[in-house]
Amino acid sequence: MFYRSLLRPALFRLDPERAHEFALHTLSAALGTGFARRAAARRFSRSPFGKLERFGIEFDNPVGLAAGFDKNGAAARQLAALGFGFVEVGTVTRLAQPGNPRPRLFRLPEDRALINRQGFNNDGAAALASRVARDGKPRCVLGVNIGKSRVVPVEEAVPDYLASFEQVHPCADYVTVNISSPNTPHLRELQRADALETLLAALQQRNRELCAPEERTGGAAVRAAGGGLAQVPLLVKIAPDLEVSDLEMIVDVARRVGLAGIVATNTTTGRAGLGRTGTERVAAFGAGGLSGAPLRERATGIVAALYRLARGSLTIVGVGGVFTAADAWEKICAGASLVQLYTGFVYQGVAAARDINDGLAALAARGGFSTLDAAVGCRADELTVNL
Repeated sequence: MFYRSLLRPALFRLDPERAHEFALHTLSAALGTGFARRAAARRFSRSPFGKLERFGIEFDNPVGLAAGFDKNGAAARQLAALGFGFVEVGTVTRLAQPGNPRPRLFRLPEDRALINRQGFNNDGAAALASRVARDGKPRCVLGVNIGKSRVVPVEEAVPDYLASFEQVHPCADYVTVNISSPNTPHLRELQRADALETLLAALQQRNRELCAPEERTGGAAVRAAGGGLAQVPLLVKIAPDLEVSDLEMIVDVARRVGLAGIVATNTTTGRAGLGRTGTERVAAFGAGGLSGAPLRERATGIVAALYRLARGSLTIVGVGGVFTAADAWEKICAGASLVQLYTGFVYQGVAAARDINDGLAALAARGGFSTLDAAVGCRADELTVNL
């Protein structure tokens, strides 16, 4: 309540990107000590369903923070203390890059939405890996999202991704391959069947080469006797602006190369779902990916379609328009085993993960589900949209 009535209005008076930087810096400072993080965790952490196993990793709860909020992993430990079951940092690229010119982040409060065209502004994969090694991993599952460096032609994307993957492999509990941001030229071309399989197969091959047989414990990679690391679960993040035939192809490729899962979805280049005021304002903002409440229905439809196609062979992470427990529950019933939020965190504040977890427990009990897994996909055949 304090956040939404007092702090958010103050932050929303600032330029959106400056407000984001200020919030991240403040969070880092306020929860900079182990004592402060433990105190926050006592207030915000929840495990309403016990330990959840997803692609060989144990999660305390199904609610995660999506990539984009903490691009460089500067506050991963602090964000974990706010009750997230997992934090996905990035997107990082092999080469450090400033991103697109500012302004590049815009709010649509009437629509509970954001538009961004930041363009993978980050310090580079090596810098992120060094930071995690120096500061230590968060007390939750850590995902790292990797993308293509802007100056690298799409035809040379494979070695670029491989270099980033090699850098973050030792510190990541899982890695998400971002091929779907609309803000890096030609990136979405990697969603074509031949390009997608070539990229993901190369990453999986390198994944195997970096590893030795061993166990993964509590969501963390452990050293093998031979000095190698555990194979890291690999996921791919896809766009919401896809047809059913595209989803069929992606699921087929994901199965063939042995992916752990699919993150659905990234931001949309479409503008459907905006109110009149939002539509007028968006014309002034220009290009960029739309996130938040207007994306919710389509993202849920994509999750349901993937669940029907994959038939349990892939873990689906549902993201897009998650603000409340009801939004998260909709994604779970559509087929998501985990959910993520970004725009919802911006609008709902530091208690978002706690409130969603508490609400999910109540919704599961009301629906007669003794476990979360029993609810996953229970409405996948009903939750369809015109894809």
